[in-house]
Amino acid sequence: MQTEKVIDHIVNWLKNYALNAKVNGFVLGISGGVDSAVVSTLCAKTGLTTHCMEMPIYQASGEVDRAGEHIQFLKENFNNIAHTEIDLTPTFQTFKDSMDIINTDSLVELTLANTRARLRMTTLYFFAGVNKYLVAGTGNKIEDFGVGFFTKYGGGGVDISPIGDLMKSEVYKIAKALNLPSSIVKAVPTDGLFGDNRTDEDQLGANYDELEWAMKVDEGKIHQTEFTDREAEVLRIYRNLNRINQHKVKPIPICKIPEELLS
Repeated sequence: MQTEKVIDHIVNWLKNYALNAKVNGFVLGISGGVDSAVVSTLCAKTGLTTHCMEMPIYQASGEVDRAGEHIQFLKENFNNIAHTEIDLTPTFQTFKDSMDIINTDSLVELTLANTRARLRMTTLYFFAGVNKYLVAGTGNKIEDFGVGFFTKYGGGGVDISPIGDLMKSEVYKIAKALNLPSSIVKAVPTDGLFGDNRTDEDQLGANYDELEWAMKVDEGKIHQTEFTDREAEVLRIYRNLNRINQHKVKPIPICKIPEELLS
């Protein structure tokens, strides 16, 4: 990958899109992870206002620390950074209490995790609306189009997707080229939605290098006919996740009414 040229391409794409949309800049959530760090830096390089939101909900201290470190990095390197921190923990807890939850099975746990992401999406769109911003997405290709590892109308609720055509490994290359804080580049990927220390790999059953390999196999970019037991397992994981999460990738199904029923 021609990293520097990819960076310039994304920055120019972001700036042109924003100018054509006649908006004032971008808003996005800063999680302390590499994806949001890369996207916020690319947005900042456009020269347009880049509004960084911290929206903790029972967040792990390590994630909060890394988010703060990255925002400080942005402020030291760019003069177009806006920053707001809103603790959504009370809002989330009020919502949770109002649901009168009587059990804590895995479906309830997952739904509450997705609720956190949707509260953040709502907050981002409020700031986007009152400031004429675009909500910048932070999903990469393997998450958004490979295994569907994002919350529908949560992390998937965005206006633009700057790194949606980049694999996770390519995002890391851009992070290094942008000289992002090493603590962020080296951090173990986690969505931080469960309030514990589970990682993306814990949830997915495979790491991003393995999943990228599987995606390339299915896309025909890797020609391989024999697989180790682990490779076969990773392929099974990838294909299953890709299949069950197509509803996140495809447009909303519309029930088409036959013309004769409308006349």
